[in-house]
Amino acid sequence: MKTHVYTIDNLCCATEEQLIRNRLSRIRGVSSLDFNLLERQLTVHHELDGDTPILTALTAIGLPARTTQAPPSAPSWRAHLPLALSGVAALASEVTASITGVERSLPVVALALASMALGGRETLFKGWVALVNRTLNINFLMTIAVIGAACLGQWPEAAMVTFLFGLAERIEEGSLHRARNSIRALMELTPDKALVKSSCCSDWHEVAAEEVRVGQRVQVRPGGRVPLDGVVVAGSSSVNQAPITGESLPVEKNPGDPVFAGTVNENGTFEFEVTANRGNTTLDRIVQSVQQAQAQRAPTQRFVDRFAAVYTPLVCLAAVLVAVLPALLFSQPVLPWIYKALVMLVIACPCALVLSTPVTVVSGLAAAARRGILVKGGVFLEHGCKLRALALDKTGTLTVGRPGVTEVLVWKKELSRERVIELAASVDAQSEHPTAAAIVRAHQGPLLEVTEFAALPGRGARATCQGSSYFVGNHRLVEDQRVCSPELEEVLFRIEATGQTAVVLFTDSEVLAVFALEDTVRPNARKAVEALQRLGLHTIILTGDNPLTAARVAASVGVEDARGNLLPAEKLQALEQLIKVHGEVGMVGDGVNDAPALARSSIGFALGAAGTATALETADVALMEDDLEKLPEFVRLSRLTVSVLRQNIGFSIALKALFFALALQGTATLWMAVFADMGGSLIVVLNGLRLLRFR
Repeated sequence: MKTHVYTIDNLCCATEEQLIRNRLSRIRGVSSLDFNLLERQLTVHHELDGDTPILTALTAIGLPARTTQAPPSAPSWRAHLPLALSGVAALASEVTASITGVERSLPVVALALASMALGGRETLFKGWVALVNRTLNINFLMTIAVIGAACLGQWPEAAMVTFLFGLAERIEEGSLHRARNSIRALMELTPDKALVKSSCCSDWHEVAAEEVRVGQRVQVRPGGRVPLDGVVVAGSSSVNQAPITGESLPVEKNPGDPVFAGTVNENGTFEFEVTANRGNTTLDRIVQSVQQAQAQRAPTQRFVDRFAAVYTPLVCLAAVLVAVLPALLFSQPVLPWIYKALVMLVIACPCALVLSTPVTVVSGLAAAARRGILVKGGVFLEHGCKLRALALDKTGTLTVGRPGVTEVLVWKKELSRERVIELAASVDAQSEHPTAAAIVRAHQGPLLEVTEFAALPGRGARATCQGSSYFVGNHRLVEDQRVCSPELEEVLFRIEATGQTAVVLFTDSEVLAVFALEDTVRPNARKAVEALQRLGLHTIILTGDNPLTAARVAASVGVEDARGNLLPAEKLQALEQLIKVHGEVGMVGDGVNDAPALARSSIGFALGAAGTATALETADVALMEDDLEKLPEFVRLSRLTVSVLRQNIGFSIALKALFFALALQGTATLWMAVFADMGGSLIVVLNGLRLLRFR
């Protein structure tokens, strides 16, 4: 199976999509077609020897394609000149007919024909192509309406309808261009050049960003954009990461900190080592994910497509019956009912209905991406409004994922607090355990030299320092070394009863100090949970940690329910139970042990996905930074998106119904019908674009 992607400059809406489907479906070997209307792209899956038959077929229906994906250049004023002259001629035809009182005079007909020739050639050609390919679309319906009006002697109206239709299409195209640019703007964030250090000397030279390789050193000066992903190796600065994470304030960057392509250096100069080349950066993956998401049809869009496929033929049949039955059954005059039928044909095309969904969904996806929320498809953006509960992992989600020392109890009174921290940190410096790292972070000065270090798996560590042997470990290690006492037992139980971890520093013969450690709660966790609850969502903690710790964290952030000691399979079972109770349940996690629950949930959220390829690829919604307040933001955006979708669909159907009624009464004219169709399309597009201003 081969796949070819084509850019079609004239691919604007579902009108062209249906025409392409009807034409390419006749070519043997073409398996399936995927459309991205906003990017004007067609993806063809086929088994042909080459793509010449596809390109030939597209050219034959007036939709020539190219394989390059660069956006077409904006038309110059000369491209709009024929349409402007068409409008002048149409208006002159109307004025002449009004002054003379004759709609079939030579000047009126000549001006009308001139207007139709200048502004209607493309529409008439597309109408003919639609007729040949047996496709009912707006171009076919407009062609019939214009020809019918001319045959009925309504020359000025035929000319005005032609001009108004062309004008409405140009305005609509401009509105859609804004939606396309909302995604394309992400692609233009990274600079084309990078300042790279020479391998032979210390000089810096500018090269194309795509030529920079992983491991090379790049310099970023004040005000410059970071060209690639990397890790800071020299210098420091504050960096505006809003394009990637949506953070409102610049982030301090020092050696060892990650930087992302597309972010802006605020002040200082720094150097970084490249970790991802062009095409593989976090921003590249974001753009790819959003482009794939916007190409997928959301549930509402699939419904609208099915509805339109049935609706348009039925309305066309109704128009034919309106033209024929009154004369046959009730001896009514033929021409007025034919005119009413022509008006109905113009109203019949569901352009506004079909356009309303992709523009709205893509605007929502773009708004989310700007806020550091990467949604993997319109289906998840729509589904977010249905969530009734949210399950959250504890470690690394509600908490920062690393413990900190909360209490130091000096057991041997001759020692100071600083001395016991120094001894424990020196012993633990070579350990890889998270609790050891927490004790090392608690010490501010230089470490003591140690020898004979030994890790004691599941219990702690031992080392020799300044001629003495020291142990740093848990309750079990104290018991094993037989230095425990009733007094120590009481302290250890008290610490553990509060959900904290107890670590003891001791020698072969005596206890020196007890440390209490706890994973600290994220600063904005409580605020995020309260916002979720105000939105009507139930919150639950599902964690593998002990129940006491889970309950302690739940109380501190305001979560209603906490369940601990859960293995991955048990998390999945707990989520299944929540789904039975609440219906739609989301899951927020950051670890491999959360994967089964994330997969089973209605929507899986990955926290802190910036720079993490796995999270970007697997999550339904990836939050680009460790900001839990993005969760209620997503829910609010989802609800607003669905609200706008319903507004657009309701407005489109109501507008059609109103003008059908006016057409049957004989009140609506052809030019009013054009406004009803193309004006309605423009209104729903602009309403969908409101989502780009979401805050």
